[in-house]
Amino acid sequence: MLSKLKALGPGLLYAGAAVGVSHIVQSTRAGAEYGYILIIGIILAHIFKYPFFELGPKFTQFTGQNLLHGYARLSKWALVVVAILTVATMFTIQAAVTIVTAGLALKITNLAGVITPVTMSVALLIICTLISAVGRFNVLDKLMKVIMVTLSITTVVAVVSSFTVHHNIVPGATKVFSVFEPTDLIFLIAFLGWMPAPLDISIWHSIWSEEKLKQDGELNKEGNLFDFNVGFIGTAILGIGFLTLGARIIYGSGVELAAGGVAYSKQFIDIYQQSIGTWAYWIIAIAAFTTMFSTTLTCLDAMPRVLTKIGELTFPVKNTDTQGATLTARPGRARIYWMLVIVAGALVLLQFFIKDMKQMVNLATSFSFLTAPVLALLGILIVKKQLPEGFWPKWKYGIAYLGVLFLIVLSIFYLGLKFNGS
Repeated sequence: MLSKLKALGPGLLYAGAAVGVSHIVQSTRAGAEYGYILIIGIILAHIFKYPFFELGPKFTQFTGQNLLHGYARLSKWALVVVAILTVATMFTIQAAVTIVTAGLALKITNLAGVITPVTMSVALLIICTLISAVGRFNVLDKLMKVIMVTLSITTVVAVVSSFTVHHNIVPGATKVFSVFEPTDLIFLIAFLGWMPAPLDISIWHSIWSEEKLKQDGELNKEGNLFDFNVGFIGTAILGIGFLTLGARIIYGSGVELAAGGVAYSKQFIDIYQQSIGTWAYWIIAIAAFTTMFSTTLTCLDAMPRVLTKIGELTFPVKNTDTQGATLTARPGRARIYWMLVIVAGALVLLQFFIKDMKQMVNLATSFSFLTAPVLALLGILIVKKQLPEGFWPKWKYGIAYLGVLFLIVLSIFYLGLKFNGS
C-alpha cells in the first residue's frame, strides 16, 4: 500500500485539472438550480467517459509512451486532428479556468474594487507561466497532493454539516429539470462537457504518466492504475459533493447564483460557511482558491506539452554539430512559446469577447463536449489496432460505444437548439 501511495502523482494532476470549473462552478450550479436530479448526469458521465480517461495512463503502462504516439501510429491525419482540436479549445479552456480563479483571488484579497478580473487574470497567468517554465513536472506533482487533500477534507466536512442546517424552501422557487426544455438541455450539455473533465485530459494524463516514468526510472503498472482510479473516483465523489452543497443550501431558496466571478466566489464561500460555520472562512477560501489555481496551472502546463510533442512527432528535427554528432532539439523552448500563445489568446477572449464568467464557462464546456466524440472514436481505434486482445474486455467496449453514442446524440441536440436560436 505504501508503494501505491508513493506512486500517486499523475492521477492527482488529473484530479487537479478536473476538479475546477466543472465542480466548483457547474456542479454547484446544477444542485442550486435543479436539486439532486443531475447526480444522475455525474454518474453517467463518469461511466461513459471511464474507458477513454483510463486509456491515457493505461496506454503508457503498456507501451512506456504517451498517447500521442498512439495517434501518430494510426496515421498523421489522426495527430493533425488532435492538434486541431487542441488549438480549437485551448483558449476557451484556459480563459474559463483563469477567470474563475481570478474571481476567487479578488474575493480573498478584497481587491475587487481596485483591479479588474482581467488584470488579476494577467497576474495569475504570469505566475503560472513562471512555475510551469521553471519548476516543471516535479512542482506540480508535489503541490497537487496537498491541494487535493485539503479540498477533499473541507468538502466532505461541508457536505456532512450541510444536513444539520435548516433549509428554507420558497414556494414556487423550485425548478424541475426537463430534457424537453431547451435551456435545461443546453445547461446539461455544458455541465457534462467538463464532467469530470474534457476528454483531452486523457492525453494530458498519459504525458504526466510518461514524465513520472522518466522520474522513477521504471514502469510501475500496479501503481499507475491505482493512481488513476484514486483521481477518477475522487472527482466523482467531489462532483456529487459540490452538487449536494448547491442543492442543500441554495435550491428552492429563491437565490440566483451570480454570473460574475467575484460575486459567484462570494456566494460559493458563503455556501461553505453556512454549512460549516464562519470560523472556517479562511480554510474554505484557501482550499477553493488553491483548487482553481491548480486547475489553471495544470491546464497551462498540459496544453503546451501536448502541442510540443505533436510538433516533435509530426516534424522530427535532428541537428548535427561540426563533427557530425546528432544534437537533440530543444522542446522546452517550443513549450514556452506555446504557453505564451495560450496566455495571449485567453486574455484576448476575456478582454474583448466575454461579458461574464458564466458566459465564458458555458462556451468552454460546450465546445469541449462537441469535440469529445472525435477523441473518443480515435481512442477506440487505438485500442483495436495497437493494443493486445483483452486490453479492453467486451463490457468496456460496450461502455465505450455507448459513450460515443451518448456524446453524439447530445451534441446533435445541442447544435439543433443553437441553430434554432435557443
